[in-house]
Amino acid sequence: MAVMAGDTRTDERLNDLKSQVDQRFDAVDRRFDAVDQRFDAVDQRFDAVDQRLNGVDQRIDRVEQRMDAGFAELREDSRALRTEIHQLTFGLVGTVLVAFLGTIAAIFTQT
Repeated sequence: MAVMAGDTRTDERLNDLKSQVDQRFDAVDRRFDAVDQRFDAVDQRFDAVDQRLNGVDQRIDRVEQRMDAGFAELREDSRALRTEIHQLTFGLVGTVLVAFLGTIAAIFTQT
C-alpha cells in the first residue's frame, strides 16, 4: 500500500508540474501573440512608408522630366544666343573695317 500512496503522490506532483508547464507555455503563447501583433503593426507602417516613397519617386520623376525639358530648352536658347553674338560680332567687325577703310580712302582722296 505504501507503494500506491507514493505513486499517487508522484502522480499529483506530475499533474501539478504539468499544470505549471501548461500555464507557462500559455503565457509564452500570449507573449508571442502580442509580438505578432506588434510585427503586424510595424508591417502596416512599412506599407504606409512604401506608399509615400512611391509617391515621392513619382514626383521626383516628374521633376526630372521638367528639368530635362528645361535644360534642353536652355541649351537651344544658348545656341541661338551664341549664333546671334557671332553675327553681331561679325557685323561690328565689318562695320569697323568699312569705317576704317572709308577713313583711309578719305585721307588719300584729300591729298
